[in-house]
Amino acid sequence: MAAQNFDVIVIGAGPGGYVAAIRAAQLGQKVVIVEREHLGGICLNWGCIPTKALLRSSEVFHLMHRAKEFGLSVDKVDFDLSAVVARSRKVAGQLSGGIGHLMKKNKITVVMGEAKITSKGKVSVKTEKGTEELTAKNIVLATGARARNLPGLEADGELVWAYKDALKASRMPKDLLVIGSGAIGIEFASFFNTMGSKTTVVEVMDRILPVEDAEISAFAKKQFIKQGMTIMEKAVVKKLDRDTKAGRVTAHIEVGGKVEKKVFDTVISAVGIVGNVENLGLEELGVKIDRTHVVTDEYCRTGVEGLYAIGDIAGAPWLAHKASHEGVMVAELIAGGHPHAVKPESIAGCTYCYPQVASVGYSEAKAKELGFEVKVGRFPFIGNGKAIALGESEGMIKTVFDAKTGELLGAHMVGAEVTELIQGYVVGRQLETTEEDLMNTVFPHPTLSEMMHESVLDAYGRVIHM
Repeated sequence: MAAQNFDVIVIGAGPGGYVAAIRAAQLGQKVVIVEREHLGGICLNWGCIPTKALLRSSEVFHLMHRAKEFGLSVDKVDFDLSAVVARSRKVAGQLSGGIGHLMKKNKITVVMGEAKITSKGKVSVKTEKGTEELTAKNIVLATGARARNLPGLEADGELVWAYKDALKASRMPKDLLVIGSGAIGIEFASFFNTMGSKTTVVEVMDRILPVEDAEISAFAKKQFIKQGMTIMEKAVVKKLDRDTKAGRVTAHIEVGGKVEKKVFDTVISAVGIVGNVENLGLEELGVKIDRTHVVTDEYCRTGVEGLYAIGDIAGAPWLAHKASHEGVMVAELIAGGHPHAVKPESIAGCTYCYPQVASVGYSEAKAKELGFEVKVGRFPFIGNGKAIALGESEGMIKTVFDAKTGELLGAHMVGAEVTELIQGYVVGRQLETTEEDLMNTVFPHPTLSEMMHESVLDAYGRVIHM
């Protein structure tokens, strides 16, 4: 079969790949995108979107139990797990179908199959109908990542779940163990705990949500414990004894030098991710791989001419919006543009647990470690009128500034809707905003965003409502 010629081949149709394909097509490039499973990748089908749909159900369920606080009456609060899961899958399916529409709209060729780079500028794709050969001057790797499996903790889909198993749960766990307290682990812990599972979270580091500011992690931990979660830090699950007939798992958890045995009916393993770098022909091309992630420069160039790597396969932070922005950047670079490099420290991280957690930039400890003299401001949700009116008075906003220049070094939040608020500070960092700019900005009232203003004012001894 004769090879099909393109300007750009994109391998992987997740939030990095499909965005790169669209932007390249907008810039006049002839584009083909190769996907082995679902358009939209893990994010739309098995990650960001369906988990948020589940969490929305748990949020509504939680509010129904609080109806009396708002002068409302609700009888027999209950849920149908199959319907909750079905809604989540429907949302994912709708968005995945939307990606197909965008491919057609932008005249992007879609090839479903397994891709391998056979030589520079050449890709072979195994499809259901046979093998297709594609050529292009530029290739964009956007193959993403998958859940990490640790020896002895492997998911089996029955007693031990990976994220896909949890997303299509056919039963509600009674006693749940979540291994890992990063965004994935804590979101599942929050969902199942809210829906009634007795939930234990085990974290190997000295605190949960270890990438967040320590103060925010501590605040979130208190809220989780108040909700009934058990949190075990500096703890390691050494092994799992599975009893399929009895429907239980005995976890051997080492904490404080001693091993405790605890029994659960379900375990969710959320111990990180590994890049999908296998069987792509990368080693033969001379691509450097470090701990399952392709090594790139700030413009996602791999060192092999015409070959780029974006998103999770290119390393931290492992976030869909980082992948999308890198996709746009690479497409513009290929088309001869001069895009700005993506700055990891200016990308927001969001965790959609209850309460939500969001941050951008440096934590207070990291800023000090980098040698900055800092000014730190804080403002609690209890001091905000909108938060009290919403019945969401538990939370805080923390800002970190360079004491010498007034540069916003970092912002950290925990509480209701902070994943929506954080973008204000992201824009501030992008525009190199100083404390003076933020203090002179008029925030609307009554809004949760007023707390962002107050936190800045607090860093400079000018807070009003505290």
